[in-house]
Amino acid sequence: MLLGAIATIVASCAAPDTRHHIVISTREQKLALLDHGNLMGVYPVSTSKFGLGDWPGSSFTPLGELEIAKKIGDDAPPGAVFKDQHRTGEIVAPDSPGRDPIVTRILWLRGRDPQNAHAYTRMIYIHGTPEERNIGFPASYGCIRMRSSDIINLYEIVGRGAQVTIVDEPLAVVVPGLRPGTQMAKTNTATTVIR
Repeated sequence: MLLGAIATIVASCAAPDTRHHIVISTREQKLALLDHGNLMGVYPVSTSKFGLGDWPGSSFTPLGELEIAKKIGDDAPPGAVFKDQHRTGEIVAPDSPGRDPIVTRILWLRGRDPQNAHAYTRMIYIHGTPEERNIGFPASYGCIRMRSSDIINLYEIVGRGAQVTIVDEPLAVVVPGLRPGTQMAKTNTATTVIR
């Protein structure tokens, strides 16, 4: 118990991650990870099936500048189910029929703009989903969903305070060095595409 409290205090004092920047394209359902402005990789994601915005009580994906406020799920196994930001002890396999919980890891987002000021209280996350068959299509209730292997990889790289930009335009418009028209194949099973 004491070690957990000490780890929490140390983590809360850690300097914000100013090295990494996540850019999410709702139009392309892709997430780009940048390290000091250099493209590290591109992941397929799933944003809201209801649309874009940040109204309280809505199920929309917010746009604009945000940051990672909290990281939840250190060392949780792939498919570990979270309810109210705590592990339940259950593990769900990818594409389990009838199951749609938050799994594996949570990157809780806080808005930096008036247009996304409600993101934190709306509990907008980047998180794992067991509905991996829907990755690449708008299917969420506002959050940004990823395959378990992808969210584990992203979670290990980025820190609290890392910038997150969500746009409704192609990644190539926003991300330096990404070639226009670059597409991830729907059959791509790699966790990231490195350029």
